[in-house]
Amino acid sequence: MEGVCVREATNITSPMIVGEVLFDQFEDGSVVLGGAPFNVAWHLQGFGMSPLFVSRVGSDVNGRAVLSAMARWGLDTSGIQVDDDHSTGTVRVTVVSGQPRFEITPDQAYDYIESSPCLGLLRNTAPSAIYHGTLVVRGPVSRTTLESLKAQSPSPTFVDLNLRSPWWDKALVSQTLTGARWVKLNEDELRIVQEQVGVRANSLYEIAAAVRSKFGSELLIVTLGADGAFAVTAEHVVEAQPTRVKNVVDTVGAGDGFSSVALFGLLNDWPLDQTLRRATDFAALICANRGATLSDRSVYTALREEWSHSP
Repeated sequence: MEGVCVREATNITSPMIVGEVLFDQFEDGSVVLGGAPFNVAWHLQGFGMSPLFVSRVGSDVNGRAVLSAMARWGLDTSGIQVDDDHSTGTVRVTVVSGQPRFEITPDQAYDYIESSPCLGLLRNTAPSAIYHGTLVVRGPVSRTTLESLKAQSPSPTFVDLNLRSPWWDKALVSQTLTGARWVKLNEDELRIVQEQVGVRANSLYEIAAAVRSKFGSELLIVTLGADGAFAVTAEHVVEAQPTRVKNVVDTVGAGDGFSSVALFGLLNDWPLDQTLRRATDFAALICANRGATLSDRSVYTALREEWSHSP
């Protein structure tokens, strides 16, 4: 069964976020709603950007929980399709040496996002950008839908690589990066891309510059975990120093928090150094909380207020 995909008015400022929504299941028995694109959409809604999240859930308890959580947070649900044959996504999360490891369930509802209702969304929506990761293109149905959306929209693409074994290969990496204006990935993913596409360089900066040039991206951002982040353009390398976290609860979703602020900054024409600094600060904030999202609206409001008054 397809979701209702009609919006009341054209929105030219909100991004379209495409991809998985799922439940992270932790070793201690806790269950947290997540998925990189969902997390990014959640944060952007908190920051007042009103994104359109496009995904697919099962006609099950978890699917109803997703729709309920979105409605409570004020997220538009018109891009959510409901699937009678496939379950809402789940992931088992284990933390090893402080880093999360993910066991991602195959053949989930978000692997079957249908193109027709999604293309219908573009008749009433001109998104300011299209964000997606890699997991959504692991299956042919959702991959074809995403390709159709990008082909039908002139909006710039923000790719958050998010490589999760075994759900990627060399061809998928190249296909995902080709045509993206903005790319974000972590250090490990950068080295994987280097090996997969045969880039020869020595330092991380040189590798990032070579990858950016190979795929024609305007901007490539590399997150370095506790060591901060940096970005390369055709002319510059910009660094962000790490933000220290006194009490790390878990690092799940820190990269998604970073991506949400990076996209927010790019769409609001912030200077690149400011964008990286604020994205790094927000990722650190996520590390001090369980799971990948925050339910306290005042945190987002306070950050927006701070950003509006600080250089």
